[in-house]
Amino acid sequence: MLTQVSPAQFQAWLAAHSNDSTLPVVLDVREPWEIAQASIQGEGFELRCIPMHEIPGRLQELDPDHPIACLCHHGARSMSVAAFLINHGFEDVSNITGGIDAWSLTADPSVPRY
Repeated sequence: MLTQVSPAQFQAWLAAHSNDSTLPVVLDVREPWEIAQASIQGEGFELRCIPMHEIPGRLQELDPDHPIACLCHHGARSMSVAAFLINHGFEDVSNITGGIDAWSLTADPSVPRY
């Protein structure tokens, strides 16, 4: 199931998806130059950076048993990737609405906007 989670709701999403055996994944699907401009940090999740266009060829790098929250700049690319993952058998996938831009505005102002 694909859910939408705002940056303000992310800590609650993380708490609901964390357990001793499975670490949630934040899948950043932006380009490397974008990640160099601004990136999220935190504990309790694994940050994976795979550009959107590389996802089909690198799908085996993702574990369908781990909850995944997709992230991009404004939320459109991550929404497409989240739908792609669901169509390929991933069950617990969320999209971070508003992307890293909303993250810097509402969750962590230390993350630069670009």
